[in-house]
Amino acid sequence: IEKFEKEAAEMGKGSFKYAWVLDKLKAERERGITIDISLWKFETAKYYVTIIDAPGHRDFIKNMITGTSQ
Repeated sequence: IEKFEKEAAEMGKGSFKYAWVLDKLKAERERGITIDISLWKFETAKYYVTIIDAPGHRDFIKNMITGTSQ
């Protein structure tokens, strides 16, 4: 997270540090929006967890629908 915090601050987007964990595309980071769906799966002692970062911007709804239907 510290790496993302530093990179975000350098681009003037310090509050985006957590979003950058899943936003890997340069365009996503520059524009501050999610373009493509990302998944992060892990498990704890009690749960299987899946974090989904899906586009909400109207231009990228098709990507969200395609990704979530898989």
